[in-house]
Amino acid sequence: MSAFWQATAYLLVGLPAVAQSQAFAKVTIRPARSADARNMRMQILPDGDLIAHAVPVVTLLSFAYDVPVNPSPRLSPLPEWTLLERYDIEAKATANAIPPDLAGSEVRSRIQQMIRGLLADRFKLVLRVEKRTMPVYALTVASGGPKLQKSDITGKDCVFDSDQEGCHHFVSGFGHPLNAKAIDMDDLAHYIGNWTDLPVVNRTELSGLFTVNTGGWLPMRLPPPPPNATPEENHFAGLPTIFTVLGERGLELKRQEDVLPVYTVERIERPAAN
Repeated sequence: MSAFWQATAYLLVGLPAVAQSQAFAKVTIRPARSADARNMRMQILPDGDLIAHAVPVVTLLSFAYDVPVNPSPRLSPLPEWTLLERYDIEAKATANAIPPDLAGSEVRSRIQQMIRGLLADRFKLVLRVEKRTMPVYALTVASGGPKLQKSDITGKDCVFDSDQEGCHHFVSGFGHPLNAKAIDMDDLAHYIGNWTDLPVVNRTELSGLFTVNTGGWLPMRLPPPPPNATPEENHFAGLPTIFTVLGERGLELKRQEDVLPVYTVERIERPAAN
């Protein structure tokens, strides 16, 4: 058996009702008023409140568990409705859910736990988690040092917002350019991992927020085509590789092995609207 498939630990993830109730004080979920993906927006306010419009469940899973939105060996195949159906969600955090003196990385971890609770409570999500040794790309600083521009936004003023001017978010475009107003290296690793042939982990040890602006790059993999689709030419063929794009910013991807969680969905259900 290869190292990739060797499981080193097993754990079923499903939060008890008491823990779930502490994630958010009140949650409202309704089918999205607009199914247009261009209207999708997800915000996490400084107090931990979640406001989402036209968001598919896979987006919540991606944020909560640091897995790609595109198919990935780290997440078992999902029911089609979790990719296609969209929801409007308003979730009110409990008092002092995000203390004002909490560090940035701890804020993200706290919010991820809250969204995991929401998924378990309202979408009845149960996951089997296995720690597996697998090949990855380690995002590292190149020998010449980083060539990154610090963001004008401070961590205290930066909360996750998928708006084009938002923090911790990349603006979409042809070839998935690295265009963002304020992202950290975890954001970068998570984003490019949607189109690389191996998972990406942040090993830069760089802290703070950065502004990036690059052209598109040649994806290593694409989502599977729709059923009965005819083959088309690769429109990305003339783009540089992600290795080139990162190298111009003083970063590189190094292939190595790491131990990462792999998630198998044992149960997930459409939520009851309220």
